[in-house]
Amino acid sequence: MTHGRIARTALGTGGPEVGIQGLGCMGMSFAYGPADEKESRATLERALELGVTLYDTADAYGAGENERFLAPFFRAHRDEVVVATKFALAIPPDEPTKRIIRNDPPYIRQAVEASLRRLGVDVIDLYYMHRRDVNVPIEETVGVMAELVREGKVKHLGLSEVTADELRAAHAVHPVAAVQSEWSLFSRDIEAKVVPAARELGVALVPYSPLGRGFLTGSFVNAETDLSADDFRRQQPRFTGGNAAANAALLDPVRTVAGRHGATPGQIALAWVQQRAAVHGLPVVPIPGTRKPGRVEENTAATGIVLTEEELALLEPIAARVAGDRYADMAFTSAGRE
Repeated sequence: MTHGRIARTALGTGGPEVGIQGLGCMGMSFAYGPADEKESRATLERALELGVTLYDTADAYGAGENERFLAPFFRAHRDEVVVATKFALAIPPDEPTKRIIRNDPPYIRQAVEASLRRLGVDVIDLYYMHRRDVNVPIEETVGVMAELVREGKVKHLGLSEVTADELRAAHAVHPVAAVQSEWSLFSRDIEAKVVPAARELGVALVPYSPLGRGFLTGSFVNAETDLSADDFRRQQPRFTGGNAAANAALLDPVRTVAGRHGATPGQIALAWVQQRAAVHGLPVVPIPGTRKPGRVEENTAATGIVLTEEELALLEPIAARVAGDRYADMAFTSAGRE
């Protein structure tokens, strides 16, 4: 396994240049059980050494704790990194475990100021609408986001979990640099409409959960028995009960291809996502999450793996056979609006 620096690409027309693989930072302080702070900080540094420059967080990750955790790293490497964070998942004061979607202008302005303070930066490089509030016209939401660009608080705009029509409507108000959606061997629904729209508009795709939340690596088989009680994957239908067993059986072709390359299943899953850039003709910058330096080395090495047409054909049927939804509540996704 080589550990050279990864290649770079632009995040959409006029967007920032970044490494062709980013780093999802959520798990360093939220959702995936206990994390070792020292190891997480070493992971951030190792990722940067390997050419990873896009670091992804959100105000909802640990109610701001993830942004606070990342602040020292961002301050130390401000000119080398692209800081991406998100707004829209608000926490009701009387229900701290609940999330509600808010896209209204006053909330956006409150959210950006809070994120700037927690991150310890003067400007956010890439600011995403995390989820879509259908009660607020997207033109209104993006209009406020565009004001933040003009005011120098944000450099580039992103959207997460939007439909093709929503992307077009938003892009007509202000250029969108990136769309973040789940995209992996297990989740390919965005290929029907969102990906073609992004290509048409010059927008990059930033796939989250490109490793199927770790399931595609084989690191766990059933969330209910293999993961800690506070791991949110225990609440996701794909990773529990009969669905977990059915989906584990789908990994056989991934292991077969991995054996041919002397690679891990996770590397093949990532290589497949990275290769979507060539397949669909647009920038694709996946953001696999990890808290271990060795995993960053493994993940970035996957950018050098090129799958053959035969291997791609072996992997092609997997997504159509996956059992269970991505979330227990799919209302938090774009699936029902497309």
